[in-house]
Amino acid sequence: MPKHSETRRLPYSPEQMFDLVADVARYGEFLPWVSAVRVRSDSETEMVADLIVGFKGLRETFTSRVTKEQPGHIRVDYLDGPLKYLNNDWKFRPDGEGGVLIDFCVDFAFKSRVFEMLAGQVFDRALRMMINAFEERAARLYGDSSAGAAGSPGSSSSSAHSAA
Repeated sequence: MPKHSETRRLPYSPEQMFDLVADVARYGEFLPWVSAVRVRSDSETEMVADLIVGFKGLRETFTSRVTKEQPGHIRVDYLDGPLKYLNNDWKFRPDGEGGVLIDFCVDFAFKSRVFEMLAGQVFDRALRMMINAFEERAARLYGDSSAGAAGSPGSSSSSAHSAA
């Protein structure tokens, strides 16, 4: 059951990062392995969407409910697909210097032991690629330091573990 939590500081506003993460319909444009997105419903506070994810010849569809509490919190609840469960939480808060602190947590388990073993082997690398994709998307949308925050954009503290 892969699990990861970290806090990351970026030079953007909480509103900018909330908007980027909440824009699930565009994930196929920048997230690795997301080949298609279908938004079933969307409102100011909730979205239901399917993500089609492909990796090494495997293709799976994940359906999730995204609860949006502007501008500080996004929660993803798993509805259907190859997982037993998925808990994904994003919190966005001002860092006091014009940037944002992002608290991110993901915890999931596959129904299939084969998928679980595969996920355990590549989880850390895949997670880094996805986090980098969000950061690169923010830089493209908002510039390298649109909020004028001091300090390095990639500073973070994290704790992660993988257990199969």
